Amino acid sequence: MDVNIIFKIAAVGILVSVVGQVLKHSGKDEQAFLTSLAALVLVLMWIVPYIYDLFSTMKRLFDL
Repeated sequence: MDVNIIFKIAAVGILVSVVGQVLKHSGKDEQAFLTSLAALVLVLMWIVPYIYDLFSTMKRLFDL
């Protein structure tokens, strides 16, 4: 696993928390929710290949 992915996820988390707080204080709760949902989808798209590799490795390790 590359260390850069951890920094990317942290950067997205910080950015989304700041944007979410700004949107919530301006009364735009729906946009804040959609922003966090979009960030979650983005991070999941980054993480899914690593999870797939993990399960593939586990499958080969236990020879299932």
